[in-house]
Amino acid sequence: MANPWTIWYGNIIRSVLHMPESTFHEQRNVWAGWTDSPLSNHGMNQARALGDALASTRFTAIHASPLKRAYSTAEAVYEKQPQPKPVFSSSPLLREQHFGIAEGKPWTWDTTPGLSLEDHYAQGLFPVMYQRADAFPDGESLDDVAVRAEQAVKDLILSNVRKAAREGKKGLHVAIVSHGIFISELISALLTKDRSGQHPGRKYRGTHNTAWTRIIVSVKGSKEGEPMEIADNDLPPLEVSLTDFNRSEHLEHVKRQKGGIGSSAHDPKQQSIRAFFGGGGAKAEEGRSESNVKDEANVEFEGDAPTSSSL
Repeated sequence: MANPWTIWYGNIIRSVLHMPESTFHEQRNVWAGWTDSPLSNHGMNQARALGDALASTRFTAIHASPLKRAYSTAEAVYEKQPQPKPVFSSSPLLREQHFGIAEGKPWTWDTTPGLSLEDHYAQGLFPVMYQRADAFPDGESLDDVAVRAEQAVKDLILSNVRKAAREGKKGLHVAIVSHGIFISELISALLTKDRSGQHPGRKYRGTHNTAWTRIIVSVKGSKEGEPMEIADNDLPPLEVSLTDFNRSEHLEHVKRQKGGIGSSAHDPKQQSIRAFFGGGGAKAEEGRSESNVKDEANVEFEGDAPTSSSL
């Protein structure tokens, strides 16, 4: 799924958006990070609902994960933006955690006593890991994802903050469209940039499909219309605050089609079933999909205790 995410710059307002349902993610209980798949029909409806909900928010830029499920979500948001359209780009920095040899394989909660991890893998068993430093072979650990999130903050967020401050602009909106686990690391990485230097902890997990989160980033002392002189590799103290988390009211009226249609891959050329049959039909099943990928919302990791961090 893709989660949108918005950053507002008091100078920048950042929106982080979580992707909707995809066809692959309809298969429950599998490790799905870089494994790519298109949005399902239901997922496309979720993405369009998000685009409608954010249509009145004028984004300066939209940055998306290149994975189809997130990229298509970003396109749905972009399409609803008024003219002039925002800058639209994708970055591999925004991809989900990579699960290596476990990609596409079923996961289990626990290990089997007497079996080594290698034995588990040989039997096609890929248990949940409880250490942030742990990773499947050829995959990323959560610590690796955190490093990538720090780079994304530097390249995609702080660069926008610096540019806005130099131009004396405030109230700009930038959207990041990514995935559940990565978003949780990105939020923590950005909040640590607050001048207090306090680590917020790693509690921003379990986001809904297409849920959005808003973070406001301001350069202390900046004023509208008053450009600031800032060196390329420097930033004055920042004020960073999270104002909204995991908002998904836009999904309240999104209904899943019956008969497996909602779970089918979305075809942009496909007419609606109602139009094909000339209207009518039974009322669609209500309710939105729960997140199809377990993003450690209920897993406690060692090493998650809050720490202090300087800018």
